[in-house]
Amino acid sequence: MDKNLSNIHKYKDKLIAKPSDLTFKTTAGFFAFGFGSGLSRFAPGTFGTLAAIPFYLLLVQLSWPMYAWLVFIAFIVGVKLCDVTGNRLGVHDYGGIVWDEFVGYWITMFLISFSWQNVIIGFFVFRFFDIIKPYPIAQLDKKVSGGFGVMIDDVLAGVYAMLVMLLVDKYLPESIFVFWR
Repeated sequence: MDKNLSNIHKYKDKLIAKPSDLTFKTTAGFFAFGFGSGLSRFAPGTFGTLAAIPFYLLLVQLSWPMYAWLVFIAFIVGVKLCDVTGNRLGVHDYGGIVWDEFVGYWITMFLISFSWQNVIIGFFVFRFFDIIKPYPIAQLDKKVSGGFGVMIDDVLAGVYAMLVMLLVDKYLPESIFVFWR
């Protein structure tokens, strides 16, 4: 089951700080909770991924080296954001921490030509890999702790999803959504 659907309620009584307080009173929390998107009571990872799309629309306009550089920086900063916020909550990889979904989605869409079709398919492909956690994602998710542990499973899900999206981008006709013509 998706960690984002299950662990919010599981840790409700163990939290040191309120997620909404961290989101709106600390810079690390504001970013880690995806500008508030991670506060959703239902599927915060999905809402976090949705919140990453407008930022992708900015990133996709950059050259691929600049895109890659900014995503790398977002990953490095994300390790610290997720570590600090998780420590303040008293819970490792709390479901509402969604900066990892932002970075994972941006990795998914790296080198993919822009179309609304690709944005939507990329969203679903990334969510699939983030929820299913194929080898070695699930193992890393369980064994690696701290901010790096929060980030690495979504980075790998993003890489798997990017590989699928490269095939989609190359072989799927752009007119699959006929109603968009």
